[in-house]
Amino acid sequence: MTPLLKLSQLIDWLNERVARGAFWLVLIMTIISAGNAVVRFLFDYSSNGLLEIQWYLFAAIFLLCAPYTLQRNEHVRIDVVSGKFSPRGLAVIDIVGSLVFLLPMVILILWLSLPLIAESIKINEMSANAGGLLRWPVKILLPIGFTLLALQGISELIKRVAFLGGRIDDPNDKKKGPTPEEELAAAIAAAKAQEAK
Repeated sequence: MTPLLKLSQLIDWLNERVARGAFWLVLIMTIISAGNAVVRFLFDYSSNGLLEIQWYLFAAIFLLCAPYTLQRNEHVRIDVVSGKFSPRGLAVIDIVGSLVFLLPMVILILWLSLPLIAESIKINEMSANAGGLLRWPVKILLPIGFTLLALQGISELIKRVAFLGGRIDDPNDKKKGPTPEEELAAAIAAAKAQEAK
């Protein structure tokens, strides 16, 4: 089981690094959105390319951060139901859910998307909107994001099985550290303190 737990840690490390990099896309998307709004208001000018890049960045954020959300156990759960189970019962439900729903869905999406992406690259697909962007770069995010999600699903399976075997603590137990909002507030405060120096 130790090699599998090492694999799980490697997957967790990879998805955390990807997500932390993708967090910067939120800032870029916000700047583009604000700039587009200002230009539209001041100069009565807008660009479909600027609108589409916002959509592309949102897609990138969603697809690249979904595995990290699963890793941090921040995905949607029905708390009324899951709160009634013991930690072991919840681990069993997670295992069944991953094997019956998550991984088959990810594999199906990957299988169905690859021919579409290949065709988009082959024809150098462009947006139908005037001044729009190439479509294939954003479509490439599908296999990347869903591959990372499949890897994270495998990592979560490894952790649940290890927990049931008594090798690790409950992976569903929320860490008693700061929330993401508190981490962001601390980072902003640290940046302001750095600027004041």
